[in-house]
Amino acid sequence: MVNSKTKLTGKVIFRGDPGYELARKNWDPHTDRFPKVFVFAQTTQDVSNAIKWARENHVPIRARSGRHALENNLSQVNGGIVVDVSEMKKITLNKKKGTVIVETGNRVGRIARTLAKQGFIAPFGDSPSVGIGGITLGGGIGPLQRTIGLISDNLIELEMVDANGKVIIANKHQNSDLLWASRGGGGGNFGIYTRYKFKVRRSPSTATVYKITWPWNQFEKVLKAWQRWAPSVDTRLGSELNIGPKKGGNVTMEGLFLGSKSEAIRLLKPVTSVGTPTQSIIQSLPYPEVVNFLLVPDPVLTQKFSNQFSSGFGRCPFPDKAIKVMREFLEKAEPNSTAGFFFLNWGGAVSRVLPKATAFYWRKAQYYVEWNSSWIKQSDAAKNIALVRNTRKKLQPYIVGSYINVPDQGIKNSGKVYYGANFPRLRRVKAKYDPKNVFRNPQSIPPARKG
Repeated sequence: MVNSKTKLTGKVIFRGDPGYELARKNWDPHTDRFPKVFVFAQTTQDVSNAIKWARENHVPIRARSGRHALENNLSQVNGGIVVDVSEMKKITLNKKKGTVIVETGNRVGRIARTLAKQGFIAPFGDSPSVGIGGITLGGGIGPLQRTIGLISDNLIELEMVDANGKVIIANKHQNSDLLWASRGGGGGNFGIYTRYKFKVRRSPSTATVYKITWPWNQFEKVLKAWQRWAPSVDTRLGSELNIGPKKGGNVTMEGLFLGSKSEAIRLLKPVTSVGTPTQSIIQSLPYPEVVNFLLVPDPVLTQKFSNQFSSGFGRCPFPDKAIKVMREFLEKAEPNSTAGFFFLNWGGAVSRVLPKATAFYWRKAQYYVEWNSSWIKQSDAAKNIALVRNTRKKLQPYIVGSYINVPDQGIKNSGKVYYGANFPRLRRVKAKYDPKNVFRNPQSIPPARKG
């Protein structure tokens, strides 16, 4: 089988080699698979060789950056090759031009901290260990998005290796359709990305962070107040609301405000004045410490809970019927687990971009919502996956779309759900750059048919 013209280069680990078990581990244990071989690429050429080798040997290909894939067969596949870019970690900041070039193996936290120390803002989500490779391609949401846009909105150039092992550069002057598709069209669709160039902005010297906690039984009051307030508050304020399971969970609101502490206190009042918070932190910090406060270390390997996620976008506050669905979910979720609901406020810079200007379509929402069920025992998997998917059915009247970076393989005909009216154009881009559908996974974009 391994008699191809092309040799694998980089750090190569076949099944049965030392280091294979460690290479297989992902953030979410239920996504682990048994690939034939892992290639830890050190250079773009290693990626190119791996793709050519895979095609000569007819094995499926998966790209992996941060090991944070949340569904099966996305960044690993049984009997396939995993091209892992996590050892490609250069970061080159050009302060004069306000740009940074990062290799796709970087984790979000590393980029945010490196740039913060030099006085610049790099966007991030809610975990420092997520790879910049995957988060960028699916859109890239987080507490800074209302000020600077999605991570992908800041992408101005990329380097990608296509299905023939050819290196392609895309920017607004060349392959601009690929740049368009890479701003929200999801990873694993067009090729394996090796480098991104982003525009970056100067950071303020200080900013304000906050974290407020309430008892679980006040979640309905807090949620209602948050949903009325969060979409239209000052766009320098990013806010996440987390609601844990009934048993052992609580309610937390956290985020940042790119401004003074006194102004933050005033802006947060409509929510902090609700219920009886058990903990309240609102503090002004030097910007690098703001990044550290929000990106609490999150070990990649391996957390103890398996998860099933689903997501959507809310166009208006949840009515009581939707909140009742949430309550039922949170009452059934595994006690003292990572299960729960997560909301992020929308608007600002995100909604100033037209839905068709980039592949990321869901611009007009008021907030983003995701929920996940968690389990430890393999025998509990099926009922937890069903709980998440049934909750999606019940919430369907109150949400639109879904976020490709928080995939749910229970969604049928997922293309329009992830990409809205941009799906047909994404299929045409796919047909141009990967006509033979070499890069595919359970919910990847199929190439448009000719004719």
